[in-house]
Amino acid sequence: MNNTIFTNARLIDPETGTDSPGWLHVTDGRITARGEGVAPASAAQVVDCGGQCLAPGIVDIGVKVCEPGERHKESYKSAGLAAAAGGVTTIVTRPDTSPAIDTPESLEFVTRRAQADTPVNVLPMAALTKSREGREMTEIGFLQDAGAVAFTDCDHVIANTKVFSRALTYARACGALVIAHPQESILSNGAAATSGKFAVLRGLPAVSPMAERMGLDRDIALLEMTGATYHADQITTARALPALERAKRNGLDITAGTSIHHLTLNELDVADYRTFFKVKPPLRSEDDRQAVIEAVRTGLIDTISSMHTPQDEESKRLPFEEAASGAVALETLLPAALRLYHAGQLDLPTLFRAMALNPAKRLGLNSGRLSEGAPADLVLFDPDVPFVLDRFSLKSKSQNTPFDGQRMQGKVTATFVAGQEVYRRP
Repeated sequence: MNNTIFTNARLIDPETGTDSPGWLHVTDGRITARGEGVAPASAAQVVDCGGQCLAPGIVDIGVKVCEPGERHKESYKSAGLAAAAGGVTTIVTRPDTSPAIDTPESLEFVTRRAQADTPVNVLPMAALTKSREGREMTEIGFLQDAGAVAFTDCDHVIANTKVFSRALTYARACGALVIAHPQESILSNGAAATSGKFAVLRGLPAVSPMAERMGLDRDIALLEMTGATYHADQITTARALPALERAKRNGLDITAGTSIHHLTLNELDVADYRTFFKVKPPLRSEDDRQAVIEAVRTGLIDTISSMHTPQDEESKRLPFEEAASGAVALETLLPAALRLYHAGQLDLPTLFRAMALNPAKRLGLNSGRLSEGAPADLVLFDPDVPFVLDRFSLKSKSQNTPFDGQRMQGKVTATFVAGQEVYRRP
């Protein structure tokens, strides 16, 4: 498929903010032309989209693949198949493996494994401190040379501000992106829910939304001091939004993301201690959820990610307080996001701005768009197909999804990476 025309498509272009009929011409893995009306008949291959939506493939920052150390939870092969089935054409993987990806050798191992086993693009992140312990920074320059696209300790907050400030300073000198988890580590330690009436009634250890605000305030202060390039992995509370807005207005190099679970679920979904709904940070109030949706709509929050975190049955079938945090979401990211579209809260160009264009821009990629010269990483989907999700049908090795048994609307029809079809819905 080195010369392909995608015809009869509904083009979702996050760069121009348009949702309109048209066609795309792809040559040698790149978009070479687009237009409206009748497509030229010069291509060797023709893909009739049947009026379905054709959008840039999703760029998902913060995917956990459990190699090395916990391959029984998720491998690069299973994660790649899940990503392709979910319309995710680029996964940006986290370093919170066992052991952590904190050396060039471990980074090269996962890079080789990803290239051999996955049909989608894989970009690895590396740990910011050794073993993610927050004590001694990693060799950022060497890890960059080995292919690290960003540096993060994931949900391990670096409590020592001197260590974190030195790491930010060094990262700035290397031109490296630092991704942090804004939480006040003492307040949030051991929390399984967001503080409030519901957590009290359920008897769950809880954390105030102010812990996120306090963590973000600290990180912003360190950004002012160091001038580093920074991305907050998950902003989930209304309390944190004014601080984020001020930081952007003051010209700091800061962006922020949120997870699909915090956009589509709230604290009440935990109900009778259902551990598939235990994520980190914990699900928030409905007011917080609505505030975060509005922040995505206005562009204050830049990215939406799956925060794909596979956990096996043994780690989830425990009392809620003891169960592991996290949920798989590579295959459910798009159908869940379409809930916001069908509810009239976010249109499709806005969704793909947050799921494709902005993540690509933050990482310096040319993907996430439908412009000429961009890689032909594409997702074809029908936003109106209804279905009931069966977690055992997921391609991930772990099926810890909070959407099991829920009615959803919107399915991926096909996924293309560099113009090559890597998934087709049966």
